[in-house]
Amino acid sequence: MAAADFQIDEEGQGLTLHLTGDWTATELGRVSRRLDDQLHGREITAVDLSDLGRFDTAGALAIVQAGHCKLPEKAWTQRPEAGRTYAMVEKLERESAGPPKRSANWVRGFAKIGRGVHDIGAETTLSMAFLGRLVTATGSTVKHWSQIRWPAWFSQAERAGLDAIPIVAVTNFFIGAVIAFLGANLLTQFGAGVFTVQLVAVATLRELAVLITAILLAGRSASSFAAEIGSMRMNQEVDAMQVMGVNPFQALVIPRLAALLTMMPILTFIGMVSGMIGGLLVTWSQLSYGPSFFIQRVSEDPMMGTHLMVGMIKAPVFAIVIAAIGCRQGMAVAGDVESLGRRVTAAVVQAIFAIITLDAIFALIFLELNL
Repeated sequence: MAAADFQIDEEGQGLTLHLTGDWTATELGRVSRRLDDQLHGREITAVDLSDLGRFDTAGALAIVQAGHCKLPEKAWTQRPEAGRTYAMVEKLERESAGPPKRSANWVRGFAKIGRGVHDIGAETTLSMAFLGRLVTATGSTVKHWSQIRWPAWFSQAERAGLDAIPIVAVTNFFIGAVIAFLGANLLTQFGAGVFTVQLVAVATLRELAVLITAILLAGRSASSFAAEIGSMRMNQEVDAMQVMGVNPFQALVIPRLAALLTMMPILTFIGMVSGMIGGLLVTWSQLSYGPSFFIQRVSEDPMMGTHLMVGMIKAPVFAIVIAAIGCRQGMAVAGDVESLGRRVTAAVVQAIFAIITLDAIFALIFLELNL
């Protein structure tokens, strides 16, 4: 093996490039830098390949980049295979040398808007298709009760519901305590500290308990559903189910939907109780209103039952939305980890956005109904 080298001979009106040794990746060394220095601004008219050894794409790239000159095609008649390698590298280098053409800013802006609209339309179409399949699978499940996979239902109910009780209870407890602190601080300035009890009760029963519980389940259960089903999609387990004649919606989606639909009202009620307890302890410590006074004020208010009903009506709707979005994003996972990460993130973001939007819609509806 001989190291790559060269010699430039001046013959008449032109220059002859004499290549010697092996022009390969392991034998180039610093010859490409010397060749670039000597060829800069000069034109090669002939090439002598009589002493050229091995030749690969690294050697061809060194010659192409040296002085940015192009060797004549007839120079490679002595070594046709080396000429083909050089021509291929020279073409690739020429096509990739120029910077990509950049369109105007307003063109890129409209293109980005167009891609966004297209993505929204595609996502909406796929979501509607998923909803149709979900309705069909639900109807089939109701029609054939004997085919229900009860172990999967109870397993999902335990993981999505019972295991979430501590975080739901603790979060709502502190939310109720914070509302009571704010009410005690503000209302006592106007001599209306006693109404802190009503403030805590109305905020907890009507809005905060169900909203906080739904947001927690959106971050906890929707992401879990998307990750579990998405991992099965990546491992082609969903495809295997279809090959074996098992409906993936009945095996994967329906149990998660039923579990969340069953446990969401229970978790919401637990959140309501925890929030009320947090508010009770704060009013007791800050305003010296004992537990009996707190319970009496709540029980004597005729609207508390309505507030409780409003909060509980939202729970099943939020449960359906959370489960459907989580399973929908899981079913849309492609075969790579990046897609799984995007879909899990989308499941959480879309679920929280849908919950807040639905809560606003419910507020308008109940306002029109005077509830």
